[in-house]
Amino acid sequence: MQLQGSWHPKWQPVVDVFLKNQVEGDDGAALGLVIDRELVLNIVAGSGRNRAMGIESEDWTDKTLVNVFSAGKALVAICVLQLVERDELSLDAPIADYWPEFSQKSKSAITLRQVLSHRSGLSAFHQVIAQDQIFNWEQITQAIAEDEPWWQPDSAQGYSPFIYGWILGEVIQRVTGISFNQYFQQNVAEPLGIDCYFGVLDDKLPQIVDTTPLKKIYNFQDSSSSDADSFALGKIMKADPRGVTNRAFSNPISLMTSTNSLAWRQAQIPAANAHTNALGLAKIYGDLARSSGQLLSQKTLINCSQEQTFEEDKVLGLPLRFSCGFMLSQPQRPDCRYGHGKMGFGHPGAGGSLGFADPDLKIGFGYVTQRMGQSVLIDQRASKLVDAVYAVLESEHE
Repeated sequence: MQLQGSWHPKWQPVVDVFLKNQVEGDDGAALGLVIDRELVLNIVAGSGRNRAMGIESEDWTDKTLVNVFSAGKALVAICVLQLVERDELSLDAPIADYWPEFSQKSKSAITLRQVLSHRSGLSAFHQVIAQDQIFNWEQITQAIAEDEPWWQPDSAQGYSPFIYGWILGEVIQRVTGISFNQYFQQNVAEPLGIDCYFGVLDDKLPQIVDTTPLKKIYNFQDSSSSDADSFALGKIMKADPRGVTNRAFSNPISLMTSTNSLAWRQAQIPAANAHTNALGLAKIYGDLARSSGQLLSQKTLINCSQEQTFEEDKVLGLPLRFSCGFMLSQPQRPDCRYGHGKMGFGHPGAGGSLGFADPDLKIGFGYVTQRMGQSVLIDQRASKLVDAVYAVLESEHE
């Protein structure tokens, strides 16, 4: 297994875990670690294909891009919080103040805070969405404006896998006059010097690798396992084929089946199609892990780690903690642990990718993979790497 990258010798135990993951089936992955503004580890290994571009096999490099799915939700939240800091948005203002058409069907009082913390009731479409409608910004945002919540807004927590990103992206577009991806490039990606795109330009398409199923199924050895959560999610979907959970993930089915297509890669689907690398996630979270970085000031950063909701989620069927756009740590759960303290915040992506910040230790962590596991939250590949990082840090203080 060819490994590329750089690291200080003290991080060798983390590298060893990364390589073991590769041998066990995680073929094509990358890991980045930033501590107190310093990039201390940046490694990649494996190879991948990009059939849409006619590439059957290519070695991973630190320029390789992969879809990180819901790990991108946190990046959308950063953009919203920046505009809140600039007084262009207010977390508790109705979204309809910025997007008047949104006020239809009992949505006039829904706020940005409720969308960011998954308490808006807008977790899935009621209407049938055409397969290619997800690639057309105007059509999909119009469908959102014409739809209604599944329950009284703010009465319950229900994860929004896809609609979340289009709502927030449209608000950003309304107040800035530019597309969501243009705003993200100008205010997040370019200041940090990272490759991360919501709608990949032609010249970057060859850098992408396809996502493919993980060859080995990992299992946590406790009652709150990611495997058990995945099984429970499947049961919820089968029990009510027309219910909110089923429709959240499969209306339309192209949300699940088109993710390696050019149409997916070049559309803006902010909640689910960020294409980046481990270095990009690590630098973003490394910036957020500091008391004041380039992206957000200290007064705004509190919104990343301050709990807004913590209850049984009506879509995913398990208890989750959310701040404004980030999942928060539950230290007792290995599949929902963003660092080793309760102040950690971040977001996993379907299949295994993960980014998080640990403000206590000023850590920014980024892990991306092309091999998609079954985890609903953090799977064991990433969890093992997180534990290895903290084991190194703990050994320094013994």
